[in-house]
Amino acid sequence: MAAMIEIRSLVKDYTLGELRVHALKTVSLDIERGEFVAIMGPSGSGKSTLMNILGCLDKPTAGTYKLDGTSVGDLGRDELAEIRGQKVGFVFQQFNLLARTSAVENVELPLLYTNTPATERRKRALAALHEVGLAGREDHHPSQLSGGQQQRVAIARALVNNPRIILADEPTGALDTRTSVEIMSIFQRLNREAGITMIVVTHEPDIAAYAGRNIHFRDGRLQRDVRIEGPRDAAAELRALPAEEEEPVAV
Repeated sequence: MAAMIEIRSLVKDYTLGELRVHALKTVSLDIERGEFVAIMGPSGSGKSTLMNILGCLDKPTAGTYKLDGTSVGDLGRDELAEIRGQKVGFVFQQFNLLARTSAVENVELPLLYTNTPATERRKRALAALHEVGLAGREDHHPSQLSGGQQQRVAIARALVNNPRIILADEPTGALDTRTSVEIMSIFQRLNREAGITMIVVTHEPDIAAYAGRNIHFRDGRLQRDVRIEGPRDAAAELRALPAEEEEPVAV
């Protein structure tokens, strides 16, 4: 069976004025279906560039990239958008929610670009919010939710299209320690129970320790690829923490 992600000799160059920046330098990498991978590296290492290519938001300068068996390097803009909509869910550090839109409407957004009927959109959005523990908060706006709750809305939005892979770019960077563990617990559960391939970009070793594999980048090159025996169990750690009520942010 082919891997979920197959990269061979991937190169990405940017031109800034007269300067040519080599963001990725002949990177080769496979990620299997159902893996939980953390991509690490300092600023400028190439990890965010790789994330954009994996999510079909950018194209490589050279090399090949197959996503779920499909070669995406030569696809046009509309075809890339179709693959993103069908196979990829995105989670970002700053949540990227629409401020004047309710939680359920934010989750419905990816479905607006499909032919999904309104009743089905609402049904799937409510189910996704329930999946991340936000049943009862459907009509709340982002300003009425805590940072952790906003990130859970963002995860629900990533789930609503039933993706095969979730790409999360520094998903705990704006969160406190307890809330970060909650988010990683959700990711681990989705990975283990739903079989979603999970790729998290992070600069935090504590967060990377929840993944089964850590891939380190430096200066545009894959530096180390380490399998983690017995990754940290976020749900178990969460149960061991003192009970704490998550309060919404005051409006």
